[in-house]
Amino acid sequence: MSTLNPTRKISRRHELREDKVVTVYARLLDLTDRYRTYFYGAIAAVVVIILGFIGWSFMQSAKQQEALDAMAAAVSAYEAGSWQTALDGTGADLGLLDIVDEYGGTDAGNLAKFYAADAYFRLGNYEEAMPLFRSYDRDGNIVGASATAGEAAILESRGEFEDAARLYSRAATMYPSDATSPGYFMSAGRAFEAAGETADARRMYERVRDDYPESQEARDIEFHLARVSN
Repeated sequence: MSTLNPTRKISRRHELREDKVVTVYARLLDLTDRYRTYFYGAIAAVVVIILGFIGWSFMQSAKQQEALDAMAAAVSAYEAGSWQTALDGTGADLGLLDIVDEYGGTDAGNLAKFYAADAYFRLGNYEEAMPLFRSYDRDGNIVGASATAGEAAILESRGEFEDAARLYSRAATMYPSDATSPGYFMSAGRAFEAAGETADARRMYERVRDDYPESQEARDIEFHLARVSN
């Protein structure tokens, strides 16, 4: 008797299964060849985006430094009370408005918007100040709170008391501070009173009494509370 295994018969079903495997594999190879260009193209696109972002970050950093250098003279004029010179600049130095136009996308250019808005405000030019206050990209810091209060003051000057009051209140809570928040709450209370919203006014004065009892504004707060309690 032979010790060799008999030849294994391969069923038709098995042959078909193997044919399907070969066919699928062939299709995968075909798809790989067909889309290899797209795949490499996608990788190249990602690389371009990354390199572009690195280049953009470098350019932003350079423009930020340029803007800071340009702001030095304008801020000096602002701090000296030369509001118009701060806005317009001189023959040798850029003004705040030029810095906003040229470097508005940088942090320094954004800060120049606030300085320009406040300079216009101090000159009494509220129409020019308002869009600059509103376009200032604010964080929850003291400058952002000041910009919000600047908007509120302009609205109050227009007789839009309720909107002004809500912005004053927002400024007070945006950057809680013993130095500024009590005054903003008092301004909010005053504007609410002018709008006839005495309950809201009382709530603002209570914030001063309860949250900032050591502030200068709190010294006469009971007088204001009594006025809106009647």
